[in-house]
Amino acid sequence: MSTNQPVPAAQAGGRGAPDARQLRMILITVSIALMAVIASVTGLNVAQTHMAVEFGASQGTVLWIINIYTLALAALLLPLGALGDRLGRKPVLIAGLGVFGIATVVAGLAPTAGVMLAARVASGVGAAMIMPITLSVITSTFPEEQRGKAIGVWTGIAGGGGILGMFLSALLVDVADWRLLFVLPAILVLVALVMTSKTVPDSRETPAHRFDTVGALLSVIAVTGLIFVLQEGPERGWTAPATLTGLTAGLVAAVGFVAWELHRRDASLLDVRLFRERGLSGGSITLLVVFGVQAGIGVVLFPFFQAVLGWSGLLATVAMMPMAVAMMAASGLAPGAVARIGARSTMLVGIALGGAGMALMALLVSVGGGYPSVLPGLLAMGVGMGLSMTPSTEAVTASLPRGKQGVASALNDVTREFGTALGVALLGALVSAGYRDAVDDRLHGIPRSAADIAREGVANAVEVAGGTGPHAPELLHAARQSFVDGWQQAMWAGALLMGALFVHIALRGPDPKDTSSAVADGTDSAEAVSAG
Repeated sequence: MSTNQPVPAAQAGGRGAPDARQLRMILITVSIALMAVIASVTGLNVAQTHMAVEFGASQGTVLWIINIYTLALAALLLPLGALGDRLGRKPVLIAGLGVFGIATVVAGLAPTAGVMLAARVASGVGAAMIMPITLSVITSTFPEEQRGKAIGVWTGIAGGGGILGMFLSALLVDVADWRLLFVLPAILVLVALVMTSKTVPDSRETPAHRFDTVGALLSVIAVTGLIFVLQEGPERGWTAPATLTGLTAGLVAAVGFVAWELHRRDASLLDVRLFRERGLSGGSITLLVVFGVQAGIGVVLFPFFQAVLGWSGLLATVAMMPMAVAMMAASGLAPGAVARIGARSTMLVGIALGGAGMALMALLVSVGGGYPSVLPGLLAMGVGMGLSMTPSTEAVTASLPRGKQGVASALNDVTREFGTALGVALLGALVSAGYRDAVDDRLHGIPRSAADIAREGVANAVEVAGGTGPHAPELLHAARQSFVDGWQQAMWAGALLMGALFVHIALRGPDPKDTSSAVADGTDSAEAVSAG
């Protein structure tokens, strides 16, 4: 039996259990904090050209400014989530908001690319303190009968918040200045900081063992190496020295982490034996695939809207909103569905709808069909993802005891970040490969220099078409139709992946009876495995 003694929220705060109004204010507070973090993940994507011009930076540097935030966030989630359990969730959340807020202001005023990079790293550190704590506050504070609804709100914001943030960012870039992108996160952080100090109760774990420093370092190296490979592989090449070095370091550290955690057992950062339990493994795999598909869809949709349909960045972002709204609405409805038909059945319905959405987009999309050819698939995917994310998140957090909710929440977030990076790399590569294979047969008669540029991508083809005179319509049609061919290839691959996930969850999905006791009663990790 573990000797860790979690301090309940009510006891830590010196008051009785939070009433309905206090719980509502806690949920609003952590939701605002989460929105600031999520909006900052995607916001700078719409300002790439502006940063390149203002800083005189290369495309590689601009991509690092965008990606370094996610890299720092993902790498530090597990150790900082564990520290939140030990040091107190409220003080760590306040400290994270402070770091994130200061870094956001510095980024908004950054005079050089170097300062911007440093500010984005600091923002990632602050985000890694905030994100797991927002979920662990919910799981450690809300009573079991209300926890599912609160997690539904959290997952809705985590899933759809990035698209909402991108929309606001695109609007600011179009009508004002790209540096105003940092105003919204700064305001959200300030509001969350004030509300946290007033509404969020503290809860913490009183550990019997020292902090697992070796495990924390190995987890940082493993996540950094593997996320680096997924982010940089498509740009540098999968066989480039830097890519292979990152892959080797990540895999070696991951194997070392598992071996070390098995050795530490009850004193570990994360008891990896828990992955034998259906709730944790099924929930984690579902989140990995669902977030991967969602992120990959973004890679496919924006070139379709902008290069194929000729839309602006703002209009392209608006076109993504129905999926975000459907996802957030379905996340709120998921707890009710879980209560009626069970967690596994709800996840299966969501996964089936997500797979059907991808199949619809593969079947219906066409150059001439425009936006109506993708809208049904977007809506089906949004509803499906919302239904599957909420019970998956709850299954992950319920698999670890209350005193380890920072770790559980961080594991949930790391899974999301891995899924996002993997989905972008996989679906992006499939679209690119499909485009190149299809466009080669359609460039006969096009001037060689223009054809070589067109082979690089649909956006390159649209850019060069204006200089090809009478060949422009032919080149544009070839590039746009080839992109649709690549799109269909990627969508079918995603649909097959969702089908495989459906079969896995049907056979090995989470059972609420196996996962609820760990959180409710503070069950020891080894006992939870045995019970499962």
